[in-house]
Amino acid sequence: MIEQIKIIDGNAIAFEVIDSFTETDVKLAHKLIEQKINQGYDVIHFLIKVDELKINHIGLKAAFMDISYILKNIKQFGNLAIVGNSETIKTLVKMDNFFYNILNKGFEERYFNISEIDQAFEYIETN
Repeated sequence: MIEQIKIIDGNAIAFEVIDSFTETDVKLAHKLIEQKINQGYDVIHFLIKVDELKINHIGLKAAFMDISYILKNIKQFGNLAIVGNSETIKTLVKMDNFFYNILNKGFEERYFNISEIDQAFEYIETN
């Protein structure tokens, strides 16, 4: 399930993935992105809090829907702040950033520990 953590004025979105990530969640995330695009923003920055996500609760179809959307709209994605408390997620973010930066020059994906959530908000709100 996803929930918007904070409504941010400007070109940033912050949401939390709690327990699972389903097709319904993908549609809601895409709706939030489309709202920002409709407000006239060309690039959207994201904070995604995943400390309560259970990896084995990510639906395969949801994952493919999300990846497909991201690849199709990559030029509208700005900086990504991934907030969690997992060394595994931290490592995955570092590896993913390599490819993200190739596809979307000038932007990056960064991992923030849950204790650094304020810095993560700064990162997406000041870019």
